[in-house]
Amino acid sequence: MPVTIEQIEAQVREYNPEADLTGLVDAYHFAMAAHEGQARKSGEPFIKHPVEVCLILAELQLDTATLQAALLHDVVEDSKHELAEVRKRFGDEVTDLVDGVTKLGRIEFESLSEAQSQNMRKMLIAMAKDIRVILIKLADRLHNMRTLSALPVERRREKAVETMEIYAPLAHRLGISNIKWELEDLAFYYLEPRKFHQVQKMVAESRAGREEYLQQVIGQLQEELQAVGVEAEISGRPKHLYSIYQKMSQKGKDFNEIYDLIALRVMVDSVKDCYGALGTVHSIWKPVPGRFKDYVAMPKFNMYQSLHTTVIGPAGRPLEIQIRTEEMHRTAEYGIAAHWRYKERSRGDESFDERLAWLRQMLEWQTELKDPREFMEALKIDLFEDEVFVFTPKGDVRSMRRGSTPIDFAYAIHTEVGHHCVGAKVNGVIVPLGYELQMGDRVEILTNKNSWPSRDWLNVVKTSSARSKIRSYFSKVSREDDLQRGRDELAKVMRKHGLKTSSRASARALETIASDMNFQAADDLLAHIGSGKVSAKQVVGKLLKIMAAEEPAATPESEAEALLPLTTPMTPPRAKRRRQGVGIKVKGIDDVLVRLARCCNPVPGDSIVGFVTRGRGVSVHRRDCPNASDLLRTPERILEVEWDKGAETTYQVEIVIEAVDRMRLLHEVSSVLAEAGVNVLSAQVATDRGGIATMRFLFELGNMDQLQSLLRDVRAIDGVFEATRALPGETPDRRKQEKAR
Repeated sequence: MPVTIEQIEAQVREYNPEADLTGLVDAYHFAMAAHEGQARKSGEPFIKHPVEVCLILAELQLDTATLQAALLHDVVEDSKHELAEVRKRFGDEVTDLVDGVTKLGRIEFESLSEAQSQNMRKMLIAMAKDIRVILIKLADRLHNMRTLSALPVERRREKAVETMEIYAPLAHRLGISNIKWELEDLAFYYLEPRKFHQVQKMVAESRAGREEYLQQVIGQLQEELQAVGVEAEISGRPKHLYSIYQKMSQKGKDFNEIYDLIALRVMVDSVKDCYGALGTVHSIWKPVPGRFKDYVAMPKFNMYQSLHTTVIGPAGRPLEIQIRTEEMHRTAEYGIAAHWRYKERSRGDESFDERLAWLRQMLEWQTELKDPREFMEALKIDLFEDEVFVFTPKGDVRSMRRGSTPIDFAYAIHTEVGHHCVGAKVNGVIVPLGYELQMGDRVEILTNKNSWPSRDWLNVVKTSSARSKIRSYFSKVSREDDLQRGRDELAKVMRKHGLKTSSRASARALETIASDMNFQAADDLLAHIGSGKVSAKQVVGKLLKIMAAEEPAATPESEAEALLPLTTPMTPPRAKRRRQGVGIKVKGIDDVLVRLARCCNPVPGDSIVGFVTRGRGVSVHRRDCPNASDLLRTPERILEVEWDKGAETTYQVEIVIEAVDRMRLLHEVSSVLAEAGVNVLSAQVATDRGGIATMRFLFELGNMDQLQSLLRDVRAIDGVFEATRALPGETPDRRKQEKAR
């Protein structure tokens, strides 16, 4: 039966009787009108989806601004209404939430690919601005999973994989257990239907016996707690099929060996009563060694608090018991959403900021990771993170990812402690730096100011934060090496042309060139030369032009001394000048004019073929060039050619970028090209009616190794969804035709 606005109002009234629901009703009618005539894949009216999403969030007891945004979250993307109209009618807070969800709505996780990586970065940033954005997105995904049967089989599987790998772990990270469990069970149903039904059948078959057993132990425990004056509400804990399946498959346990198949939840009034109830439980039944966990004193990373113990109950059957207060239970069910309940909303809450520390850490290290696969792997590790609690020498508790080493611990204390770490003591005993920290370890880091990180540490550390800090250190060291290498390489080429590196004129000219190439300083240009991103020969060519134009007719003696005049003429004699080669060898022929075809712009690494042309020497094409296919019909004009690996030259490359058009898009793309140190020869930009911008850039590269790095950096720009090298003979019209196919 479809959910109505009256049902949502009633749900809100239960937890906030004094709420003003005028804006909520207005949002409902606005969304109803916006989606009129639209239908979902199932054939149901489109409005049912935002209303169901709103109800899910109302069950989490969220504030009315979030509920309004839930009703409106598809309006901008799937109707004619603009964001400005929503802002005018519903205000900034609601509109910003709608805008955040609209941007996330474009995310399609086809695989753990580069595109997915960039979209996940956007999601993290959106979460950091307002965590309610991801709460709406989680509710949106939950309702989509509930109605997934309307999609084709392959799409069901894709959505289920996304849910299991990204959304369920996010819900777990945010502590929203009721959404996490349902997402996992639904994804499990679509990914492993046979196994899902097997587990479901086993649970159903044992239900009657379990319920009878639970009633027996609940009565016994209730009586004992009343005897010691502890007021408690005791109930059976719900079983989740995917959790049962995980324990059976990953831990190799038989169905009857899973402890939490029979589980109790004990709700008490205070923390003191939690421990009082625990003592009573252990006085009735013998605890199972190693199965007690105190998450009250040491909460989990997602704010979860509870006492867990497993005992041998009546008839020798294992019985898992959770003991918590009402507040702990609410946090366990609602997680971060509890912060936004109408009574507790306090943006300045310090404990709330601490709870989101993991998100800030992810935002810090995600900017350091350029490789998309590496980013996604690190993200998955952090989302699925299990933890151990260890102690500093002063007795402070630190939560660390399970499997962490002393190096991870050192970087968690402080970056400089990590950089200067030389050893560690665990429980008073020196251990290897690769030692895996265990629950309750007391860790002391040994440091030396003259010691620095080793690259081998990257193979040892387990946390993304430590790995990011180590890489950052070596990135700075690498820059210094690149800077020195760049100075040496430039000086070598300058000496060949009679230029002195100590000349003030050379220094001024170098600053001018750096500025023209959009570098902040000459050192940045030198570092790019050292890393191979910029050709020293190219820079010296520019130096010669600038200095030749500025050479004075006469110079005062003091100025002449300052300039340190060249020992050879500024422009070398014509007899000594050599035409820059194109980096091609023609087999069997020396001293022949060779040119690279402009229709396909071949570069080192491309498969190439040479053709004899009339009066223009040898023309070199890519083998997949459309023009080459015509020329191959005249074999007598074909010559074997190959790349000259030792040649120092530049090559022309054309790339095509497609992105969602927005303000400053061209500026950001141009900045990336400038940072890469390429010389742009031409540019074309066009935007179609759908708001998709297509940009084509032709530029020179001195080192082809930087092309893939440049394309990765361009794809990382917000809104860019494709950046590739242009195909041979490709035109904008031809590209559109190919895409249409």
